[in-house]
Amino acid sequence: MHPYVKSIQVRFAAHADPAQAGPMKRYMRDQFEYLGIKSPQFKELFKAHLAEHGLPPVAELDVIVRDLWALPEREYQYAATSLIGRLEKTLPEDFIETLEYLLVTKSWWDTVDTLSGGPLGVHFRRHPKVRKKYLAKWRKSENFWLRRACILFQLDYKQDTDFDLLCEIIRENLGSKEFFINKAIGWALRQYTRVDPQAVRDFVAATPLNPLSAREAVKWLEKHGR
Repeated sequence: MHPYVKSIQVRFAAHADPAQAGPMKRYMRDQFEYLGIKSPQFKELFKAHLAEHGLPPVAELDVIVRDLWALPEREYQYAATSLIGRLEKTLPEDFIETLEYLLVTKSWWDTVDTLSGGPLGVHFRRHPKVRKKYLAKWRKSENFWLRRACILFQLDYKQDTDFDLLCEIIRENLGSKEFFINKAIGWALRQYTRVDPQAVRDFVAATPLNPLSAREAVKWLEKHGR
């Protein structure tokens, strides 16, 4: 285990709370074990770790996040995504291989969404060739988490969103019975209503979306009477 990971493990393990771990595990449908460290305390512990140890060298980040991913408790995966988020503007092109590994390993909405809407979106902006290659690959994947990442990576792009591309990817997933795909479609469209509400209305009206996707897409518009 990398020494940087060991320092995180020692700090987190000292604050484990079994009374909280059970409910946290159940909330995530028993997908993962938990130490029982809730979000506010997690942030404080992680901040204290950074104050003492700083951020790791980018060259060592792949090894560190894979070590964190290998630990059974979910808080360590959250530590990994937090580190990546803080270093997202410095990641080399080939870190996409690490991101792909994290997206398809111990996959659930919490880590997939954190990575997709943040570091992955930044990485695709910084490395257009990587974006082209991996979008082409992931859009066809049988792994729906990779397809969800393709739908969500533009969440923070705002006016820079390639809406035509988003619509293409959504059309490729029409007819899916997968909840996490249909939810992502609605989320991505809802996010874009803040930029171009009419474009979303037109797309929803013209496209045979899953009812869940359609409801989610216009939720913000209905809430604000737009």
